[in-house]
Amino acid sequence: MTTADRKAGTTPKPRSSQPWLHQKGKEIQEFGTVRQLPVGLSYDARMYSCQRLNQVLCDTRILHDLYKKHHWLMRGQTFYQLHLLMDKHADEQTELTDTIAERVQTLGGVAVGDPRHVAEITNVPRPPNGVEEVPAMLSRLLEAHETILEDCHDAAARTQDMGDDGTNDLLVSEVIRVNELQAWFVAEHLVDTPLVHV
Repeated sequence: MTTADRKAGTTPKPRSSQPWLHQKGKEIQEFGTVRQLPVGLSYDARMYSCQRLNQVLCDTRILHDLYKKHHWLMRGQTFYQLHLLMDKHADEQTELTDTIAERVQTLGGVAVGDPRHVAEITNVPRPPNGVEEVPAMLSRLLEAHETILEDCHDAAARTQDMGDDGTNDLLVSEVIRVNELQAWFVAEHLVDTPLVHV
């Protein structure tokens, strides 16, 4: 019994290693809202940035999953190189996903977390369930990159106008630069050039 228990005249609860299972709770912040945090930005700026960032977050998560799918399903003579490249790019997209989500939380918003919610919001078209030919897989990745890049260029300019330098910096320095570099690496695999000259 602790000193506090003795003073209060209470009996302490017995300790147990049993987890409290099947707990339910109330939703304490709805998606699409922002709470006040001392970050020096207006409510409107934070709300706008969270909306734009959540769109980028959804598209980035889908791009990551496309990279993983293509990593597993890669075929052909360049299998090994592309298998490794797809995995490397997926890992880089995972890092972006975490950074974007944390920015939403920093602004007081709610980052998209559930994959079913992501699927409802994304602008990246759904691929077929089966295996596409390799050039189609690579083209699909390039189209997803372009979707993200077009959105990020617009969002970066608008968040800058609203005074949100942090979101602008994230979009320009990280999301845009990583996606541009990855798009270049993928696009070069679609150049029709012989491996050797005869």
